This record gives sequence, C-alpha cells and structure tokens, in this order.
Amino acid sequence: MVMSHEIQLAETTDLENPSTLIKETVKKKLTLVPLIFLIFYEVSGGPFGAEPAVKAAGPLYAWLGFLIFPLIWSIPEALITAELATAYPGNGGYVIWATEAFGPFWGSMMGSLKFLSGSINNAAYPALIKKYVQTITVFKFLDTNKTAGHIALSTTTILLALLNYFGLSIVGWIAAIIAVVSVAPFIVMIVMAIPKMRWSRLLSLGQNDLRNFSKNNWKDYLNTVFWNLNFWDNASTLAGEVANPQKTFPIALFSAGIIVCLGYLLSLLAAIGAIKLDQTAWETGYFSTAAGMIGGEWLKIWVDIGSGLSGIGLFEAQLSSSSFQTLGMADLGFLPGFFAWRSKYFNTPWVGIVLSSAITLSLTFADFDQIVNAANFLYSLGMLLEFSAFIWLRIKYPDLNRPYKVPASVSVLSILMLIPAGFVVLVLRFSDPLPMYISLGLTFLAICNYFLMNYLKSKGCIKFNNKDNNEQVVEK
Repeated sequence: MVMSHEIQLAETTDLENPSTLIKETVKKKLTLVPLIFLIFYEVSGGPFGAEPAVKAAGPLYAWLGFLIFPLIWSIPEALITAELATAYPGNGGYVIWATEAFGPFWGSMMGSLKFLSGSINNAAYPALIKKYVQTITVFKFLDTNKTAGHIALSTTTILLALLNYFGLSIVGWIAAIIAVVSVAPFIVMIVMAIPKMRWSRLLSLGQNDLRNFSKNNWKDYLNTVFWNLNFWDNASTLAGEVANPQKTFPIALFSAGIIVCLGYLLSLLAAIGAIKLDQTAWETGYFSTAAGMIGGEWLKIWVDIGSGLSGIGLFEAQLSSSSFQTLGMADLGFLPGFFAWRSKYFNTPWVGIVLSSAITLSLTFADFDQIVNAANFLYSLGMLLEFSAFIWLRIKYPDLNRPYKVPASVSVLSILMLIPAGFVVLVLRFSDPLPMYISLGLTFLAICNYFLMNYLKSKGCIKFNNKDNNEQVVEK
C-alpha cells in the first residue's frame, strides 16, 4: 500500500454550514473526465504552438514529426506512466519511482529536475496567451507597448496561480470546459478546409528541398515537436488524488493521447492543405491567421479566444502537477514538512503553488524560445533517469503488483526504451548554449539541495515529516 497523504472527509455534511459544503466539494477525488483533460493540458492543450515546426523544416517534415514522434516518444512515455502510476499510486509520481529504483539521492534529483522543468515551462504559457491575444486588433498594443505587455504577463501569471488554489477537482472540470471551447474552432476549421484542400501542398519540403536538407532549422524543429508532445508523466504526481487510479489512469492516458495526436495532425493538415504556403509566416500564433483565411474573421477571433483559454488550461495543469509534486516530496522527507501543508478549505498544497508560481513569475519576461529550450533540457535529463528506473524496477521487483503492466519482457522493453532515449540525447545535443548552461547550473543546485536537506534533517533545524526517505515508500 502506498504511503501517501490521505484525505479524511467528514461522514456527514452540515447543510446549514456553507463552509462545510465547500470542503466536501473541493476534497472529492479526481475522476476520469477531469483527469483526461488535465493530462490533455499537461501535454498539449490543442494544436497551439506547433506552427514553428513548419517554419523550421517545411510542411511535410512538420506533419511527419507529429505523426512519428508520438510512436517513438509519447506512447512509450504514456505506457511507463500507466504502469508505474498504477503500481505506485501516490503523490510524487516519478519521484517515488526513482527512489524505489535507485534510492533517495536519485529520487531527490528526479524531483528537482522535473519540478524546475515544470516551473520554467509554465512561464511559456502566459507568453503564449499574449502572442495569440495580441493578434486581435484591440489588443495589438500589448505587442508594441513593452510596459503594458509586461504588466499583462505578470497579472496573468498571478491570477492563474490564484485560480489553482481553489482545488484540483475544480481545476480539472474547468480544464474540460476550456478544452471544448478551445478545440471546437479547429474542428470547424478542419471541416471548412476540406473543399479547399490541395494535397500536394502537404508533400512540400518548403524552402529547402532535399538538396538543401541541412539548411532546415532542425534545432527549432526538434524542440517544437518535443515541447508539444512531452510531459505525459506529469499527471503521476497527483495520483494520490485520483479516484481508483489503477483503472482510471490507463483509460485517461489512452483517451488524452487520441485527442492530442488527432488535434495536431488534422489541424496541420487543414491549415497546410487549404492555403498557399508562406513558410516564413508560420510563427507561434499562425493558426489564427490560417483560420481567418479559411473561414473568415469570425473563425480567426474564435481561435484567438480558444488559444487564450488553452493557455489557462496549460498553466493550471502544470501548476497542479508541480505543487502536488512538492507535497509528495515533503511526504517522502525530501523537502521540509511545511511543503505538505494544504489549504484548510480547498485542500490544495498552497506552499507548492506559491513556490512554483514565484519561479514562473521570475521567468515571465524571458524569451519564449529560451524558456522552451531550458525546460526541454531539464526534462530530458529527468526522462533518462525515468527510463532507467522503469527498466530497473522490472528487474528489482518482478513480483510487484502492477494493475496495468506493459505486455513485454525486460529485454524487449530495454530495446524499445533505446529509441526515446536516443531522441532525448538528440534534443540535448541541439540545445542552445545559454539554456544548456543554465540547466546544468540548476542541476548542480539540485545536487546541493539533496545534501542540504539531509544536513538540516540531521541537525533538526527544520521539521521534516516522520517518514525517512531511506525507507521504502511502498510495502511489497
């Protein structure tokens, strides 16, 4: 049985006390539908942000990237998450997996790398919202007036962090509603694009044909595809909040995967095939321009609104994952006990929300591409550790109860993991120097943090939870 932070609910509800009703509502376990859309927003949130792949390498390679990458990356990562989240259904997710596989040092490193990656990554979403919203005429001043733009980014970040405080179940259902509104204009765009399709446009290599293959911007291409299709494992950090996780997680991951993959493939197909290619125009936000060309100004505005709403969903899902990860790490003894404090009324890990939001806010004004690069680098390091933990747990605990088990032997899985691991190495290889150096510096700080926490624990300077992180977190 997983040693996680259990929520105790009152057996009765005082109908005359509104605060009791609020507590009962927000402490409900996360069910299938909101979990599907939290995973959807952990990973994608819709086709928004996929446009730079077309600019970097042309229509054909962009579409093939979103067709092939799920096979070599998304599916393996989702399968790992399904198996380990159901075997270890506690808050902390991959932190628990690495600890069980390799011990507390590597568990702490996994937690630090993924937490920093998520918090840095979250800074991209207010910027993404701004990029789309400022294409609307009334908001164009956000692009030309830097002060107004900075104020808008800061205000958006703070307000979104406050929204997360109101509870995971509420955030999950908001994500479901937002998804319907933000994905709907793409469905309309796809339908309206069918009569205008020129299939030959999809086969275009863009500005650089095969003779100039090396002139494509493969670095931006890889980072774009990787950023748009990773973070499948993030939802594992809140497994302790999910109702019946052993059954819910596999279904939620599969459902979200279908929505994510079809969203990218069909939207790119419609936008590429229905309008004449201007490869240089395919910047982040170009989908709204394409929608305007296909369906008119009303559809463009709908996509812009959808993009802003999608950015909200992306931010909330990532912040939920990061905050519950800190709670899980505190329960495991990797962080001081106050990181496990929850809101009295909304049951949310408010200390984790504040910490993650502070990191995000400090990076709000950074360059969008640099944010993506840094988040990808840290995440890649964590994923190499996660692949290793997955294989080693199969060897170390062959008889562990796995409600969902990937139907393959250790040797077959080891070979299969080499493909996404190789891709991770390629992403690391193509990282820009500045984000790479910053990420390596943060990795060094993560190492220092482990020894600092152990020192503080030994001296009794700060109260840690009773759990010793050298103990096993799961009873075999």
